[in-house]
Amino acid sequence: MTDLDLEDDEDYKGNSASEPWHGKVPEALAGVRVDQALATLLPEYSRNRLQNWIRTGNVLVNGQSVGVRDKVWGGESVTVFPEADPATQPNEPEEIPLDIVFEDPAILVINKPAGLVVHPGSGNHKGTLLNALLHHTPGAAELPRAGIVHRLDKDTSGLMVVAKTLKAHTDLVRQMQGRTVKREYLALVQGEIDRPGTVDAPLARDPIHRTKRAVHPMGKNAVTHYTIEERFPSSTLVRCSLETGRTHQIRVHMKHINHPLIGDKTYSNVRRGRAMTFPRQALHATKLALNHPYTGERMEWSTPLPQDMEALLSVMRAGGTWGG
Repeated sequence: MTDLDLEDDEDYKGNSASEPWHGKVPEALAGVRVDQALATLLPEYSRNRLQNWIRTGNVLVNGQSVGVRDKVWGGESVTVFPEADPATQPNEPEEIPLDIVFEDPAILVINKPAGLVVHPGSGNHKGTLLNALLHHTPGAAELPRAGIVHRLDKDTSGLMVVAKTLKAHTDLVRQMQGRTVKREYLALVQGEIDRPGTVDAPLARDPIHRTKRAVHPMGKNAVTHYTIEERFPSSTLVRCSLETGRTHQIRVHMKHINHPLIGDKTYSNVRRGRAMTFPRQALHATKLALNHPYTGERMEWSTPLPQDMEALLSVMRAGGTWGG
């Protein structure tokens, strides 16, 4: 999994890699190869891993083993038995400073800085939030993903909640699925937005660029609400609240309405060659609310914009522009 797969914020479902996956092939995938269908149904796994599982009999279609080049026609029952990637190394605890906003025996709320990868992946086996949690929290190694229940992209800053016990992890995952965890983000986007609105557009993995997401009619439901915080001649500061937690949701939705995030080199409309003076997507998770996993008490935290985004806003307020 690359850094670009670790964003905003595809919530973890709590399944371990060893649990079988069951599903049906949608009619829209009729006529495609088994490995291609699985790549659509299970985008969290690489095509190569899926092909290897097909070859080793870890994929059953209507209860039977299949070949990589066999085709599906819609309606088939599929079972996948994932296996751990043999190239994956055990995660090691690392003493990495954490900006802790709140902590008790059940949960940990942190203010993640831009540049910190949440979970080890391809090319990022050290220096991640997970490595830091293994060092900080006793027993974190016994929890799914060391207690991480949702994600922020490497270059997105802001609030995250982490479970410290299995009970808390199970409860937080259920809250994520039940949408009782509320998250708000501040984003500085290109262009002037006149009024608040909602983007209701399904998201799927981009069929061409596999590390990107795109609006697609066969994608997962995704809803982003936005209001206007501050306007500038060439940009707008918006507050986004999520009904769903899809990978890259805010970034793709804002691009979909022709207002991509400033500094977003993946989804920007800016042509190559024009300066992108802000070094990351201007996105900060500023507010987090949830029910405490043990007491049921409604809790809420907020954190101000980081220094780099405040400096960018100061430039805007002084009449500057974002593009050089």
